[in-house]
Amino acid sequence: MPELPEMETYKTLLGSLIGGQRISHVEIGREKSINVPVDRFTMQVSNQAIKTITRRAKYLIFQLQDGKCLLLHLMLGGWMFFGKEEDKPNRTIQVKLSFGDKHLYFIGLRLGYLHLLSSGEIQEEFKKLGPEVLDPDFTLDAFQNLMHKRRGTIKTTLINQEVLAGIGNGYSDEILWHAEIRPDKKINDLNDQQLSRLYHSIQFILKRGIEQGGYMENPLYKGDEKTGGYQFYVYDREGEACSRCKASIIKTEISSRKTHFCPNCQQ
Repeated sequence: MPELPEMETYKTLLGSLIGGQRISHVEIGREKSINVPVDRFTMQVSNQAIKTITRRAKYLIFQLQDGKCLLLHLMLGGWMFFGKEEDKPNRTIQVKLSFGDKHLYFIGLRLGYLHLLSSGEIQEEFKKLGPEVLDPDFTLDAFQNLMHKRRGTIKTTLINQEVLAGIGNGYSDEILWHAEIRPDKKINDLNDQQLSRLYHSIQFILKRGIEQGGYMENPLYKGDEKTGGYQFYVYDREGEACSRCKASIIKTEISSRKTHFCPNCQQ
């Protein structure tokens, strides 16, 4: 599932590709991917210019010129491609937004969606989300105060969107490996030094993920050399040697989520 770095990469690239551009045509291939009747969605979105594209947690918000917004959540398996008809992937398209002879294709929205909402409805959607972990106001003190109020395992807490916004299964493993903390460790067993390490690892790993274009397998457009450059340290590397201590990375399950870590150097 795309996480904060993937959505931030999409935001930046799409901002340069379609920011300020007018949506010339709309096609809906799967009605369940949108939240209003097809005719209404098509009528209200067609001929609207994309004013801005912003990100909150794992969501993208396309603000339209009339004040309405398109809220995108890719969920598991969702991705996008921008380009001409002859360049599009040979995949089922759920939603297609056209910008002249180029199109933004939304693919794999089996669980994901593109909803047409007012700015007030967007804020309501975001009400339960935790803080943005890369926000300058989210300081070490703020993080420690938040963690001191929590219970349970650290892995489960990191991926709880109501606690911290934007971290998912893959990057939580990366963060905990970088901080040298076991994913099944209880939060109340972590001292302030470990919490400090964890905070700085969140900052380091997510910024590294953004710099390297996230881990999406599919390019956003033909010739895209930015998307998908991130290489995992531990996630999905079961049986491989830990790059820090050379012990074998193992896979386990925590709260029904596959979890990868080094049993030797994560304590």
